[in-house]
Amino acid sequence: MSSVSTLSGTAEQERKVPVIKLGTFLLMLPLLLWLFLLIILPHVDLLMVSLREKLGYREYAFSFQNYIEFFTEPLYWNTFVRTAVMSIIATVITLVVGFPISYYIAKVLKGKKRSLLFMMCLIPFWVSELVRTFGWMILLRESGVISSFLQWAGVVDGPVEMLYNDASLMVGLVYTSMLFMVVPLVSVLDTLDDSLIEAGYDLGGNTFNILREIVIPHAMPGIASGCIVVFMLTLGNYLTPTLLGGKDGLWFTEQIYNQFITRFNWESGSAFGFLLLILSSAIVFVGLKLSRQTLADTVK
Repeated sequence: MSSVSTLSGTAEQERKVPVIKLGTFLLMLPLLLWLFLLIILPHVDLLMVSLREKLGYREYAFSFQNYIEFFTEPLYWNTFVRTAVMSIIATVITLVVGFPISYYIAKVLKGKKRSLLFMMCLIPFWVSELVRTFGWMILLRESGVISSFLQWAGVVDGPVEMLYNDASLMVGLVYTSMLFMVVPLVSVLDTLDDSLIEAGYDLGGNTFNILREIVIPHAMPGIASGCIVVFMLTLGNYLTPTLLGGKDGLWFTEQIYNQFITRFNWESGSAFGFLLLILSSAIVFVGLKLSRQTLADTVK
């Protein structure tokens, strides 16, 4: 009798397995469609377009000419390198500025004060990036708020133009990316037990040692996650470099825009876009290796 019941139980479990798998598949179907239709398929098409050369009207041939043009034209290559270096610098500055803020929110403030400060970090992102960038232009332009204040205070004799340089560009990039560094850092620092920090002080450690030995190792997944998001957003940013950097900003996304929209050269634009994808993936891979983190750790 027991063997019969065991067999019936096994058969019932076998009947349930396909139902569970079907339910899981249906739950994942929107995500799979989103990944395939909006990410994988466009990138495959981007690669195919980049590997062709236009010979005439609707006449194309397989060619690496678009990639050869990129590596043989100094303007494209220099802009490419400059964008990568500036994005890395912006990511580092965002981390240096955002880490103390995140630690203060997660471990120092309590109750309503903590919620208020976190809300203050969110408020600028209630408006679009375009509005935030124009706000910086109003502050930094020759007839802007800061220049007018400096003239009123007698610090300078005439209008001061603070736009269209690397400093204003960096300010805009850091400002637009700060929230994406603070949120993962606050989330991971929240899980740090306060007793570990207290034990570090009890054992004779100073603030620097506790930060190096306890806080930063615990926060590394959040640091890696925040840096990846900020770097990707900065590298692919178009609006902020164009408005704050001006025509001399030399940002690679502007080169991609010019190829697609200004020159109607979709083949070169696709090649430049694919090269930007390769660059961002390579730098993220190197960053994960240097920080000894895995991609799975950053998304926990």
